Amino acid sequence: MEIEQLKSQINGFLKANREQRFTAQNMADGLRMNSAAEYQQIVNAMNALVRQGDILDDNGQYAYNVNAGFVLGEYRANDKGFGFVKYDTELPDFFINPENTLQAMQGDKVRVSTLKPSPSPDRGPEGKVEEIIEHAYERIVGTFSLGSEANNMIGELKISDKKAMSFKVLVNSDGLTPNDGQVVVAEVTRFPDKIHPRELVASVVESLGYKDDPGMDILQIVRSKKVPSEFPQEVLDDAAQILVDVPKSDWAGREDITEQTLVTIDGADTKDIDDAVVVWKLDNGNYHLGVHIADVSHYVTEGSTIDTEAYTRGTSVYLTDRVIPMLPRNISNGIASLNPNVVRLAMSAEMEIDKQGQVVNHRLHTSVMKSHARMTYDAVNKILEGDVFVQEEYAQLTPMFKVMGELHEILYKKRQARGAIEFDAPEAQIIVDEQGKAVDIQLRERGTAERVIESFMLTANETVAEHFDKMAVPFLYRIHESPDEERAKSFFEFSKALGHPVYGDPSKVTPLMLQKLMADVAGDPTEQMISTMMLRAMKQAKYSPDPVGHFGLGAKYYTHFTSPIRRYPDLTVHRLIKWYEKHGYGIDAQEKYAGKLAQIGVDTSTRERRAIDTERDVDALKKAEYMMDKVGLEFNGVINSALKFGLFISLENTVEGLVHISNLTDDHYEYDESHAALIGRSKHRIFQIGQKVRVKVLRVNKDERTVDFMLIDIESTPTTEIRVATKSHGKFGTGRNRDERRKNERRGKSEGPRQKRGPLDAKQGQKRDSKRNF
Repeated sequence: MEIEQLKSQINGFLKANREQRFTAQNMADGLRMNSAAEYQQIVNAMNALVRQGDILDDNGQYAYNVNAGFVLGEYRANDKGFGFVKYDTELPDFFINPENTLQAMQGDKVRVSTLKPSPSPDRGPEGKVEEIIEHAYERIVGTFSLGSEANNMIGELKISDKKAMSFKVLVNSDGLTPNDGQVVVAEVTRFPDKIHPRELVASVVESLGYKDDPGMDILQIVRSKKVPSEFPQEVLDDAAQILVDVPKSDWAGREDITEQTLVTIDGADTKDIDDAVVVWKLDNGNYHLGVHIADVSHYVTEGSTIDTEAYTRGTSVYLTDRVIPMLPRNISNGIASLNPNVVRLAMSAEMEIDKQGQVVNHRLHTSVMKSHARMTYDAVNKILEGDVFVQEEYAQLTPMFKVMGELHEILYKKRQARGAIEFDAPEAQIIVDEQGKAVDIQLRERGTAERVIESFMLTANETVAEHFDKMAVPFLYRIHESPDEERAKSFFEFSKALGHPVYGDPSKVTPLMLQKLMADVAGDPTEQMISTMMLRAMKQAKYSPDPVGHFGLGAKYYTHFTSPIRRYPDLTVHRLIKWYEKHGYGIDAQEKYAGKLAQIGVDTSTRERRAIDTERDVDALKKAEYMMDKVGLEFNGVINSALKFGLFISLENTVEGLVHISNLTDDHYEYDESHAALIGRSKHRIFQIGQKVRVKVLRVNKDERTVDFMLIDIESTPTTEIRVATKSHGKFGTGRNRDERRKNERRGKSEGPRQKRGPLDAKQGQKRDSKRNF
């Protein structure tokens, strides 16, 4: 049955029986679709209806959504009073006029009605906020300052969250009475309304310390982002009951691979080691690749207190001077960590790979393993580079590392042949002193060892995903969808305007098309510009039960299997592997997870973005702190974004800052959207992405995490024959539709520099390494 027809039947049935709830099995029975493949069709159709908002999913119990016709979304405020509601990753946002916002704040979850439909595909509808379902700022973090006691108010809070800094927060006497200068957590008791549109009232419920205490700057961001940073005592108590060593009884039913020469390869400071590898040549000329992953699911049982807390966290968060782990440390750094020379439980993916990089055989099973060496990337890189002293130190392992290098080259060429897109943007490591102050920024370099592990982890993830996709059972995938036609078309037009056309149909973009473009522009002055705009055209990777593949990797099948210590989706994948191994692939077995995976995908994707945002904000904070004593100094930089209000510049150390258009005083500059450039009206100087510039640091604001530059030697700027039209017709530059572009244009300095994000699951923290990226 066609998916749309099936969705229509299911939705009609649930609407007619709106007082009742039904499982996917109920629907399959009613429609007499009882084969495993047909059951999967039912699950896919119901998940699609949930995403559309037509039906509701309550832990596998489905019901008609009585609010259908309204849209639920996230409110995005603009300082001018209007706003936007993001409700779909593919469709343009709702535009909300000031009189229709219901005084919603940034991040509020709102219910919206449609006032005017979309006038065109690239413009969103106009809507009205009917209800604020969930406030984003129920609790706020800020620095308390004393005020005159009047009307039950004892002072004010300066909010640490940039997106709410413009609001006045009065503190009443109902809660704690902090000291002047203390950083506190406050519970909002009155939100903005028509009478007080820019004012909140809150009660202090917790004091975190003083603003200048070491680490308080990062803690404010962590708390304002609602990242759980302390484990509940019951979770710690339950974790403490787990044995520190693997008892012999746990070996039952597992394959003993303790004699295999498994090794771990990680960064020198990694303490939560979740993968070990082994490679050898087979008699037929093929390679055996073993990827053995910590069996976290053995210790974190479904529904336990530890599991509930891990789900709430979703992922570990890696900050400049600390890690906020997903699991208690006696699990993440102890019994689940594949430390050397100790027995550990593992989930194993063993693969036979031919000389073309194809996995011709594989096995997935539980095992008991022992790491024979705890290797670092630095040491393995030296071995592969021919350092005889390090080779002698690891004489027994050096031959295997050389075979690993061979296999990596084969796997890399295979990925390249199918169109995998690589973006090697520089990654910074921020060095802090004992007080947590940023004292240096160093660029990380990825060597062959990092790429070897990356290749092996990718191969294991693809193998696991393909295995379960071909079984046609509910499963959790890591997906990266193709760029939508509108954004692809805009990018094609942009690239063509720079003299580098993309050959192909923008409605059917393939990774090979974009890979070929990047090969064509390699070494060209436009390379960084095109690479940056390509990244912005990409969608964001996420977790989903729909097996649509991973566009950026050029992979038809992909999941996350290799990091269950730090990512909840990987833990879920391990549970699925075990479940199907024990119960088979029939309908009865499928039903257990069929109704849960869509929500797990949504929740873990959301928590991943929370972690990325937190890591990014902390990086911006520490980079601003590092630049505070650099005011007046000059640096080389590159333009990474040109917008109506100015230029964002990236220095060689990855610090980003703004040259506001008010500081471009040599001419009147206008924005050309089709070329993503600022062009002088009289002197015709042009500023574009990828252009090298010289800048001076004008000012730094650590609290707002911003750096302001001014251009030096502006007279050497190249000129252009391009003349900015009175009305720009391009669509790509600063937003996906006109309303979104208008929003971005008004953003100015308040939102800081545009962040460069790749589609291949961008790095999520300074301590993450290459195998975590995908």
